[in-house]
Amino acid sequence: MARDYGRQKRHEKSINLALQGGGSHGAFTWGVLDRMFEEDRLWIEAISGTSAGAMNAVVATQGMYDDGANGAREALEAFWRSVSIAGQASPVKRSPLDVLFGSWSLDTSPGYIMMDALSRMASPYDLNPLGINPLRDLVEEFIDFDKVANCSDMGLYISATNVETGRARVFHRPEVSLDVVMASACLPSMFKAVEIDGTPYWDGGYMGNPVLFPFIDHSPSSDIVIVQINPLLRPGTPKQARDIQNRLNEITFNASLLRDLRTIDLIHGLIEDGALSGNEYRVMNMHMIDGCEDMLELDASSKVNSEWAFLVHLRDLGRAHADRWLGDHFDQIEVESTLDLGALFNDVETAHGANIIELGSRRD
Repeated sequence: MARDYGRQKRHEKSINLALQGGGSHGAFTWGVLDRMFEEDRLWIEAISGTSAGAMNAVVATQGMYDDGANGAREALEAFWRSVSIAGQASPVKRSPLDVLFGSWSLDTSPGYIMMDALSRMASPYDLNPLGINPLRDLVEEFIDFDKVANCSDMGLYISATNVETGRARVFHRPEVSLDVVMASACLPSMFKAVEIDGTPYWDGGYMGNPVLFPFIDHSPSSDIVIVQINPLLRPGTPKQARDIQNRLNEITFNASLLRDLRTIDLIHGLIEDGALSGNEYRVMNMHMIDGCEDMLELDASSKVNSEWAFLVHLRDLGRAHADRWLGDHFDQIEVESTLDLGALFNDVETAHGANIIELGSRRD
């Protein structure tokens, strides 16, 4: 299987970043990116992203085009500040009680309760037939997709779920458009499916949260760092209806990642046993920056909390986790994995499944 790895590696070390989705919780990923782009010894070869991860990835790519790593950091901060400003007009806000007790939850917000209830009773085709989405307007105003397409310094892969086939579609950087980004973030309970070339798409998290295999085929770096914001493990059995739905969503949006990690672990084992040729298949060093210990304290409603103080809180958590990870593991980049896949699958039960990815363009 011939591969085109594109650019030659540069800097002391290089990595690929895989960014999960999670609404406002994507501000944690903003913090991770802010710290990574600050690290002069490190080059980010490519980014894959889904939903909020897709927005982070596209904003960072435009920033790279404008002014390299510093431009990426500046663009990310400007984008999240714009998200916060746009959210000020939303009726979905924390209640005075939550503000008083310092909770980031929106569970007692009348606006959130109404929105949540309506989304469970009626289709967005009934509630929002015109497809009004303020976030789409913000992304359209903020992102110059010509710059994204022409940023040759970094690979970019955005995933969305084909509604008709149930398969993941991976869009490569020259294909990425406003519709692609919004498709990647299209929760079907809230928004009408986004059509691209006549095909309807929903949130990429259902089948690729985030996708990993484009790195294997196209990136010169053999290290993948997953920025994990959806908890894999949540102790206890949820009893409240909202908690049950939250945990179901976490399981659903982690299933594709676990499937891909299981496949990579299987390939590594076959290469080690000599059943697969190392000339045709790559061993990838797998890493994870896991914010889930902090994310466990946040409920699902906080994913639509766009207050600047909350976003900055998450950014600072992301920076701290990334800084700690770099301090502990920088020397292991390009040497070995720091994510023990065997231990992961001993702790997390996951079903075997075929890895089916519909690439947005022909593989070389």
